[in-house]
Amino acid sequence: MHILPVVLLLSLTVAACKPDETAHAYGAADQIWHLQEIDGQPFAATATLQFPEPGQISGDGPCNLYSGAMTTPYPWFETGNLAVTRRACPDMAAETAFFSALGAMREIEVSGDVLILRNSDGGEMLFTAAGSTDQ
Repeated sequence: MHILPVVLLLSLTVAACKPDETAHAYGAADQIWHLQEIDGQPFAATATLQFPEPGQISGDGPCNLYSGAMTTPYPWFETGNLAVTRRACPDMAAETAFFSALGAMREIEVSGDVLILRNSDGGEMLFTAAGSTDQ
């Protein structure tokens, strides 16, 4: 009878000890990443990407805030379904371009103050670090 609580506790303990293998653990955490380019073209609007905790992404699109799960191991990147606010703004074309590109990315590379997202079709998003989220 007492085995079930012990098994449940053991399962939770093992799950909690699983190492973080996402981009969060490979240099992407504690930064606000500002989008500079999509496919080599300057991105004139403002958009950010953050990794606030293991398995999570969030940020600001040109018009809306977003958040979601990102649990694929580094160097892979996949946003899945994002929760996005629903505000209209003059930058809706940039908003559409940002979320379309973000959803198409499948690989991430973090190197110092630069973060690059890529896909197998040659698509690329270039971000630079804007500073620690602890500030």
